[in-house]
Amino acid sequence: MIRKVLVSAALTGAMLTGIASYSMINAQENKIAAAKFNADGAVSIPQNWRQWVFIGTPLTPNALNDGKAPFPEFHNVYIEPSAFAHWKKTGKFANGTQIAKELVLIRQKDKDEMNKDGSTGEVSGVGYFQGKLTGLELTVKDTVRYPNEPGGWAYFSFGHSAPPYAKTAKAFPTDSCNACHEASAQDDFVFTQFYPVLRAVKPK
Repeated sequence: MIRKVLVSAALTGAMLTGIASYSMINAQENKIAAAKFNADGAVSIPQNWRQWVFIGTPLTPNALNDGKAPFPEFHNVYIEPSAFAHWKKTGKFANGTQIAKELVLIRQKDKDEMNKDGSTGEVSGVGYFQGKLTGLELTVKDTVRYPNEPGGWAYFSFGHSAPPYAKTAKAFPTDSCNACHEASAQDDFVFTQFYPVLRAVKPK
């Protein structure tokens, strides 16, 4: 009888340990790598953003917008891996999500080699090709830090010039960025309609 009690207790203990271990692993898997902020509220430039998950590259060149495109550069967009994993699992952007956008100028050539629409001819054909890096921006979802921002999203720029970029950045005023996202973005203020990698893994 004593042996049965001891065996039962051992099994129960093992089960509880297993459940606790599973819960710990599950919690770690669901943990989002959040942005780092300084005491003055500025966000630190993300580390290794080019090693995050690449999700798309929108382009709206000046030549196709009467020379006045608001965003004439390539936008190479990356999402932090743990946030991507959460999106893939749930179809939602977790609190703490970081999305980086690196700006790249259209490749330039000698004037007589440029077409009127700004395109150039390369070995693969005529088109738009990436040239020099020219800026880095970051979007962060943090409903605790930014409870009054729509969706909890805040927007930052580390400069619109060649690297090295600024080490920290302050959030833009709400009206300068969020209104466009609120009016036109497909999922939770994010332009997923332009990001095929996100669309491909979103749960049906």
